[in-house]
Amino acid sequence: MAQQQSIRRRGFTAGALAAAVGLLATALATTPSVAAAGPAVPFGSHQFPYAAGTLKPSGAQAAVDQQVVTTYKAWKSAFVKQNCGNGWYQVLSPDADHPYVAEAQGYGMVVTALMAGADPDAKKIFDGLVKYTLAHPSVNNSALLAAEQDSSCRSVDGSDSATDGDLDVAYGLLLADKQWGSSGTYDYKELAVKHIAGIKKSEVNATTHLMLLGDWSGSGESHHWITRSSDWLIDHFRAFRTATGDSAWDTIRTAHQNLITSQQSKYAASTGLLADFVVNTNGTPKPAPGKVLESSHDGDFGWNACRDPWRIATDAVTSGDAASLASARKLNGWIKAKTGGDPNKIGTGYHLNGSAFESGKDMAFTAPFAVAALTDPGSQAWLDALWGKLAATPVDPKLYYGASVQLQSMIVASGNYWVP
Repeated sequence: MAQQQSIRRRGFTAGALAAAVGLLATALATTPSVAAAGPAVPFGSHQFPYAAGTLKPSGAQAAVDQQVVTTYKAWKSAFVKQNCGNGWYQVLSPDADHPYVAEAQGYGMVVTALMAGADPDAKKIFDGLVKYTLAHPSVNNSALLAAEQDSSCRSVDGSDSATDGDLDVAYGLLLADKQWGSSGTYDYKELAVKHIAGIKKSEVNATTHLMLLGDWSGSGESHHWITRSSDWLIDHFRAFRTATGDSAWDTIRTAHQNLITSQQSKYAASTGLLADFVVNTNGTPKPAPGKVLESSHDGDFGWNACRDPWRIATDAVTSGDAASLASARKLNGWIKAKTGGDPNKIGTGYHLNGSAFESGKDMAFTAPFAVAALTDPGSQAWLDALWGKLAATPVDPKLYYGASVQLQSMIVASGNYWVP
């Protein structure tokens, strides 16, 4: 870490009723900015089927959904706060470098938009998060979010941006536009497009089309040719392309998919693991040769890359993309064999050859592999073991990062994620 009515009219035939419902659905789909009384995609409605062949946890869907809601309520209680007034909501990150980080606010926006329908306060919380993000712009590009705030919600450490936070903020705004329309307090669509433009301008390397670490690592800065694998959010790039009509996002998406494939092939052929940071992107990209930003393990599968199985597999199951599917299956096949099918044996850090360098346990590493397991028709028992582990693991109010990754992985694994 940068440390989601019935109609009864006398005289309606079934066919006429179906036609009327069809017309209504078409109207709603083509006018996403009209405010609705409730969320258009309430949690648990499963309106967006995953790619054919995608697994799901065994058991009744309603029971699986309820396990997500239970985890969400615990996560919300622990981390969703109004500590600084001004009508703001913030997601607290007690285990990060600062009490409030951009990554956490991005998570909060995506989660609350996806949980709408299960949480009647979702829109209120979302709007409070929007108000908070708008009040904390980056000093380098005011369309982006300052990366870190102190306990008084004052931006600190230069007030520049962190790419992962901005990607999720923009994505959350697109979800909100589909959920609630954009004619209320905030024009979510307009804000999203502005944020996406800011990302393209200040957080995408214009030469390589790869994500920069933040708007502080522009041309001439020593980290300009470094990219972080946990920022390679393929499904987000697809959503940005749809929202803006800008074909540059196709180029950006393809560049990242090609990098994932080549890094797996060249440096982790037996595991599929990716490094936290990849350097030399202007030449032959390779895992960091030691500390380039955070630790001596920047070239290993560590506390950033641990999210990659979740992120890559999310694109695989929502888009059916062959490259994402192949990359996710590599990761799934390796971890299933490594642990012998026992989720309790997933550790908290691996070299790219699959050997462990830490012996800890954390949901940030365990939960993403549940999403990867969705992609392999032969992994039902493995998925069920992982799901059981996630559902049975209580949210630790001291560990925002692991809990947030756990919750979001459960949202995807339960079939409740969708791409706007």
